Amino acid sequence: MPRFFIEADLAVNTQIELTETVFHHWVKVLRAKVGESATLFNGQGGEYEVTLTEVLKKSASVSINSFNPDNRTPAFTTLLGQVMSKGDRMDYAIQKSVELGVSNIQLLTSERCEMRLKYDRDQKKLDHWQGVAIAACEQCGMNQVPQVLAPIALQDWLDSALPSTKLVLAPNKEQVDVLSHITADIALLIGPEGGLSEAEIEASNQVGFVNWCIGERVLRTETAPIVALSILNYKITV
Repeated sequence: MPRFFIEADLAVNTQIELTETVFHHWVKVLRAKVGESATLFNGQGGEYEVTLTEVLKKSASVSINSFNPDNRTPAFTTLLGQVMSKGDRMDYAIQKSVELGVSNIQLLTSERCEMRLKYDRDQKKLDHWQGVAIAACEQCGMNQVPQVLAPIALQDWLDSALPSTKLVLAPNKEQVDVLSHITADIALLIGPEGGLSEAEIEASNQVGFVNWCIGERVLRTETAPIVALSILNYKITV
């Protein structure tokens, strides 16, 4: 059954008109007909099974039949601080992090960051990345959509209120058993291509971040959050 994120209020035993985005994808692209079913979620928790009741030239309506409260979120929350990268690497990191249950993604700039975006002039890029997160939720079954937050400087993020467990991916550092006393509220810092500088790692250590060296190989910036979140999913839920 297809799943769609919709920016609308949802309630069982009501009828609503589909938004333009859902109408285009379900009716125009997937050629849905009256009587077909889908799942809608609005990011406020849970999901709704709906039936297509009317299709017009430029709009369509559904009846909302039932509600499922399952959000399919992990047993822990993770705020991912991801230094931005260029091209498809950023899309990939966001998509896979969402599939693995990240709570929110804070975009960061750093000394070796490849991008310097000012979102008062480049809101389209931020909207695109939020769309990547929404599409990942549609695919993987999550019903609460992580926010992709406009970029801030790494030091500003380090100076902000962060979760109690703080981990920074730090290749070539001494391997420490960082997961033995981990809590269910985590901040995870991932550097750019080229990594965080020694000064930046030290700055993160000064505010409580623990160096996390995953194995002997240096992971790419888009691979690192996937591996780290996979380990956290296994460690905390098993």
